Amino acid sequence: MKFIGVNEQYFETNLIGVSEKDSIEHIQSSELILLWFNEDGNELIIDNVKYCFNKHEIVCLTEFHKVEVRTLLKTRMIKWNKYFYCIINHDSEVGCKGLLFYGAVALPVIYPKLEDIETLSRDWRMLEQEMNSSDSLQEEMLQMMLKRILILCTRIYKDQVDLEQLDNSNVDIIKEYNFLVETHFREKHTVNEYAEMLHKSPKTLSNLFKKLKSKSPIQFIKDRKMLEARRLLVYTERTISEIGYELGFSEIQSFSRFFKKEEGLSPVQFKKKYQQGRNR
Repeated sequence: MKFIGVNEQYFETNLIGVSEKDSIEHIQSSELILLWFNEDGNELIIDNVKYCFNKHEIVCLTEFHKVEVRTLLKTRMIKWNKYFYCIINHDSEVGCKGLLFYGAVALPVIYPKLEDIETLSRDWRMLEQEMNSSDSLQEEMLQMMLKRILILCTRIYKDQVDLEQLDNSNVDIIKEYNFLVETHFREKHTVNEYAEMLHKSPKTLSNLFKKLKSKSPIQFIKDRKMLEARRLLVYTERTISEIGYELGFSEIQSFSRFFKKEEGLSPVQFKKKYQQGRNR
């Protein structure tokens, strides 16, 4: 079921399987997707990493994820674009920017508990009912239902990664750091630069991430550059020097050293290994 507004607003809810895999393999510009798996045994390749998703697990995707569907059983999908609801401009309403969407590295997988599943199932039924409406308030009602589902998923995910142990102001700092790295990783490469944007000291950021027993702020930056490097090596025909330059390296040697230190393989070796795996 789809809602299409007069100003390019797009919102879709559907129960999809492998025959509808184009819906998630070709995410359009500014689109976001939430997948809620109905059965065990779903296999997706996301950014060249194989994931197996089971019943009631939820994953959030953006246009920047490279997705290949291997196995997809009955799965609930919500897809919308920024004209329908922009989470960046309205993050104060849902709090999912930098967590569920536009985080620096980690693919956000949500594991609802039984009581969460019951609540989300009820909300899904209400959402389906509203999709069948056609009055002048339909768009506003759909936005309200989407916000409710995003808020519930954000709460579950924050509990999973122990963000609930921090006060709200510190959670906001971590979320914003993740989002800023996602936005600026090509041109900003030091924790000092992001600390300045956040009006915090680098030490404050390090202490926050340490409290969560998370990777360090600088590792977030490195991991995001590596994610993009792998994407470009696997999914484009750009040369290694072009990729290095896009990621802020002035010389191919410095990019190759960085890549090999993080990956254990040179960019050439990594691409060759991927191509060999595809040809088997």
